Amino acid sequence: MQFTSEQRLDGAVLEREFTLGEIPGILWTPGSASASTPVPLILLGHPPLGLRKMYPRLAGRARHAAADGFAAATIELPGSGDRPRLPAAEQARADLRRAMEAGEPVSDGIVDALILPLVDKAVPEWQAALDALLSLPEIGGPVGYSGGVISIGTRLAVVEPRISAAVLFAGSFVPRSMFEEARQVTIPLHVLLQWDDEGNDRQAALDLFDAFGSKEKTLHANMGGHTGVPQFAGDAAAQFFTRHLK
Repeated sequence: MQFTSEQRLDGAVLEREFTLGEIPGILWTPGSASASTPVPLILLGHPPLGLRKMYPRLAGRARHAAADGFAAATIELPGSGDRPRLPAAEQARADLRRAMEAGEPVSDGIVDALILPLVDKAVPEWQAALDALLSLPEIGGPVGYSGGVISIGTRLAVVEPRISAAVLFAGSFVPRSMFEEARQVTIPLHVLLQWDDEGNDRQAALDLFDAFGSKEKTLHANMGGHTGVPQFAGDAAAQFFTRHLK
């Protein structure tokens, strides 16, 4: 991991951009973080729209995490930002747009081509980033995962034992094979669902929640579209992490 820039947000939160090989990322740490008082870490997932476009929302989430005593970090997803495009995913995205514009159902083949290669590539990159982040003296455990493509969060919850709890946003397409992986998830989950999300299959989201094998799982459903998550829902997610990571 190589840090490339740093700045202070609100005079307290230290924001540092880094690269991990070809992967750009950002780390935010509260002023309380030090080698003598390491802080827990929350990995901030996001949709594959590029870090620059997502930065305002990510920085806002990081500020809230820092106020609660957590470090937060994110990385650029494969095929996003300035990273090389994934041709199969680009074709699947075009097929998705055509199907939705024509009012046709989105086929399993389109969903698989769009999501599964992204999950297969992104999850090992998140694990490599976690290796590097946990080697920093000011970052300790435990670790949480928050938001992003729900299939990435599901896979991480299965394969990464260092993640102790996750807040997942049911706002993306889910391949059928992911339901079997969901049954293997055992960590505490807090799932956010926007009831009127125009780009989300509500029934699939409910079925996925039902499939999760966790003994502790909470579904927080609210009226409204994809970007209308109310503040109190975010506050409940923050309280969830405080319970499980501190």
